[in-house]
This record gives sequence, C-alpha cells and structure tokens, in this order.
Amino acid sequence: MDLKVGIVGFGMRAGLWEHAHRPGEGSAIVIVCDTSARGRADAGERIPGAVVTDSLDELLAADLDAVLVLTPDNKHALVAVQTLRAGIPTFCEKPLDVTLEAADKILSTAFETGTRLYVGHNMRHMPVVVQMRELIQAGTIGEVKAVWCRHFVGNGGDYYFKDWHSQRANTTSLLLQKGAHDIDVIHWLAGGYTRRVSAIGDLAVYGDVPSRRDNTNRRMMDWFSLDNWPPTQQTDLAEVIDVEDISMMQMVLDNGVLASYQQCHFTPDYWRNYTVIGTKGRIENFGDGPGDSIKVWTTRTSHGFAQPDQDIEIKDGDGGHGGADPLLIAEFLRFAREGGETATSPIAARESVAAGVLATQSLRGDGGSVEVPALPEAWLEYFKAGQPARVIR
Repeated sequence: MDLKVGIVGFGMRAGLWEHAHRPGEGSAIVIVCDTSARGRADAGERIPGAVVTDSLDELLAADLDAVLVLTPDNKHALVAVQTLRAGIPTFCEKPLDVTLEAADKILSTAFETGTRLYVGHNMRHMPVVVQMRELIQAGTIGEVKAVWCRHFVGNGGDYYFKDWHSQRANTTSLLLQKGAHDIDVIHWLAGGYTRRVSAIGDLAVYGDVPSRRDNTNRRMMDWFSLDNWPPTQQTDLAEVIDVEDISMMQMVLDNGVLASYQQCHFTPDYWRNYTVIGTKGRIENFGDGPGDSIKVWTTRTSHGFAQPDQDIEIKDGDGGHGGADPLLIAEFLRFAREGGETATSPIAARESVAAGVLATQSLRGDGGSVEVPALPEAWLEYFKAGQPARVIR
C-alpha cells in the first residue's frame, strides 16, 4: 500500500514532490498546504489528485504516513513541531531552522514524542561528497587533521539577494542558511562536530547596488539570468538586505580536527572546493558535479604543484544534485515506513545550525571565539540509535 504523504510549503524546493509522488509504487502525495495563492495553484496543477489547502490544521487532521516540511527556513520549527506532535514522520528541509533555540525545539519534540524526524541534507547523497568520504574511510589519506571548504556562489545575487533570503529575520545569515550544507559536509568528512567557532564577514557588494524592488509575488526563475553581471550592475535586488555577501569561519572540532569555511556570493563561477588533509596525504575536488574530478596526493614531492597519485571522476546520478534528491526522498520514505539507520542525522543537522548561528554571532561581534553548547546525552543516544520505537510516558 502506498504511503500517504503530505507537503507543507510548495515553493522553491517543491520539486521534491516528483520523487515522493509514485502512486502504485510505494508513495503518493495526498495533500499540500501552502499559505500563498501561487503555491496552491502550482500544487493543484502539478498534483491534480491531491487536496490543496491553506490550512495546516486540515493537513494535521489528514490520515498521513509522512510529511515534507518545505517552508521558508524560519518557519521549519513552527510547522515541524506540530507535525511531530501529530505523530506524523517528518522530513524537515535543511537547515533545521535559523536559530539554535528553534532547532533544539524540533529535536526535543522528536525525542519527547518518539515521532521519526529526518532532515534534508541532500549533500550526504551527492556523489562528490560520498566519494570523498569513501576515500577517507578507506584510510587513503590516513587520519583526518584538517578540512577546508571554499564556496564560490556565482549565482548569489539572483539566488539570495532578491527575496526573503536577504533578511536576517528569515535566515539569520547566509553563513548559516547557505553554509549549513557545507558545515554538515565538513563535519561528516572530519568525523566530528564543531565545539568552538569564530568568523568575519561583510556586506561588501550588494548593499551598494541601487536597483531595488518588492519581489514578494515573484520567484527566482522570474528574474534569474546569467546576464545579471557584474554583481555591481545587478537589478531588482530586495528592498531590505542585511545579510553578508562574503564570510569566513574557523572551527575547532571535538576530535581535534581544524576546519575553515569561506563563502562568497559575487564570484563568476559556482562550485564548492573541499580540501581534506590527513596524516598520509590529502584529497581535493576540482569541480563538484558529474564528470569533474577528485584528486588524491599520497606521495611526497620536492616543491611546486605535483600531479596527483589518483584522479577520480565524480559520478553522476538520476535526478537533482547529481542524483542526491531522489536518494534523499527514497531514504526518508523508507525511514518513515521502517525506521533504521540513515545517511543524514538530526544531531548533525543541529550541529551545523549551531556552528552557523554562533559563527554569525562572532562575525557580527568582534570576531572572537564562541563555544557551541552540547546537547543532552539522552538525545545523543536516542538519535545515534536511529530513533528506536519506545513507550512515551
């Protein structure tokens, strides 16, 4: 029998519905809730058999086996806490939320209710990340000691500075909202979580661009164009911009690994570059998509750039993000039905939010070091065990 699946929020990540709507093959979208007329119209057009509503109460009252929470980030806890309390296995898009308090509220609700929680960190299914982690786990570069990530966000002006992403009230910062992916990947590759963080950053370019407008009723594809270049000549930016367009953070992990993350939203190219250095060598990706490469150095050279000992092609997959999106939804639906281990982790999702939130605090302060608070041991044990079924008292 098909799992009956609901969706809350039918905006930019609504494309995930295609991987969850497989009538007769295991799952079907039966209800969509969105507060915007455009979102409801899109849902009605794309999933004609589903109930479409603006009432979250109506969705909570439906007979559902799973729900995808795809709202703007600062609404994740508002919705997910209610779906978890309703006993509906919940997929929460990344980041978990945009404040540490909200993220911890989602975790505490999942722990207290025993309802299954899954967080949409799809990069844990992206070939570039999976392949790099496999190299690390195979011992190819020895024990990891450092991870560096440079993120060139070439589409930043179109993706993040024309809509709700441009305001702190909605995202806290892009170091959190956009960086949550990469912070989680850094943690996954390094095998630890950030315990101390510091950062610097600035609104260096887009704050001075004069062309502004209210884009409330528009979406990214309404304005996106590669012709919007150079960044100083962008048009129709959001009326309010108070997030940084360049930021840099440093992390000390609980296992002693040192890490750094740099993010720039006005570069001409768009890709991530991870460097992982171990006691026996290093790996680095050149490009992050199918057909690009991961280079491995394990032989000492005298000086200068050396040809890598291995040059590994990054794999491809069917579906968005190198096949990551369908794998992500398939894993969630399996987890909703059966439980068990998953590649993603609610604890890891919280730790990426914590690092991003506190790095933002450092960035907007004096750039000093900030400690990341630990979670209750009972939560750590519960989520590490895969959220096993238990009697709730």
